[in-house]
Amino acid sequence: MLATLPLLESSNFPLITRRRLETLQVNLGYRCNQRCLHCHVNAGPHRTEMMDRDILELIVPVLKAQNIDALDLTGGAPELHEDFRYLVGEARAAGVRVIDRCNLTILFEPGQQELAGFLAHNQVEVVASLPCYALENVDRQRGKGVFDKSIAALQQLNALGYGKPGSGLLLNLVYNPQGASLPPDQRVLEGDYKRELGEHFGIEFNQLFALTNMPIKRFGSTLLSKGQFYDYMDLLKVSYSAHHLEQVMCRSLVSVDWLGNLYDCDFNQQLGLKLAGEGQSHLRDLLTAGIEDKSINVADHCFGCTAGQGSSCGGAF
Repeated sequence: MLATLPLLESSNFPLITRRRLETLQVNLGYRCNQRCLHCHVNAGPHRTEMMDRDILELIVPVLKAQNIDALDLTGGAPELHEDFRYLVGEARAAGVRVIDRCNLTILFEPGQQELAGFLAHNQVEVVASLPCYALENVDRQRGKGVFDKSIAALQQLNALGYGKPGSGLLLNLVYNPQGASLPPDQRVLEGDYKRELGEHFGIEFNQLFALTNMPIKRFGSTLLSKGQFYDYMDLLKVSYSAHHLEQVMCRSLVSVDWLGNLYDCDFNQQLGLKLAGEGQSHLRDLLTAGIEDKSINVADHCFGCTAGQGSSCGGAF
């Protein structure tokens, strides 16, 4: 895989600092039942990295110590971690909002037959990746048969109340562009998704999050191999909006890798860009000290979060 970090480190991206920590985003491991072209984590069935129980046991105490509002679980497929359900239950018992970054097809993996019911029972917010409402585009990006399984998973979640008005069960979808382009207008695209998925499959959902593809890991390597990397970076930079600096996720979120190390965001985690300062900060450090007002470690990929409409784990700004 071609590395992009050496091409991103020298950057004129503005310096920014943290505000109050509101979200703990935890990557439980890189194992996944899919291998998507746009994946910035390079996750897949062959990956073996998974968080140990002793590190996982630090998560809820940190949520309490820092008075954090939300636990955002990602991977890989976070549900493949053997302690996923234990962690969700403990966090919900502590009154913390839990978000599951779900690839949808995980609901049909062996041993996951009761997953949808578990998520609904614990009122877990589901953020589900569906990069298009057309079969050909989804299967091209995520693998043959993924679209049909994704539709079946969404119908299963709808049957439990997800995405239905007044249910309190949030179901948000995630769109990624097919290649080296910025996402279209999120509000317009959300309308298209709701119309197409509703008319053809009877599917309802709450919001669509349109995310910019980051020039790192698998997607970054693909850009380099196709000779598109520099053009894509030029697109991100010419589309930069300083207005988005106030809303970027790294101001109120910290990312935790499967070893418990801390990063400003999931993208920095994949590039190995640790929190600013000496040494490598760890999850256990948050038991006794905060990170408010600290500098954020930036590089050229940060233009991806500030280009066009802006982009974060919660979609456009």
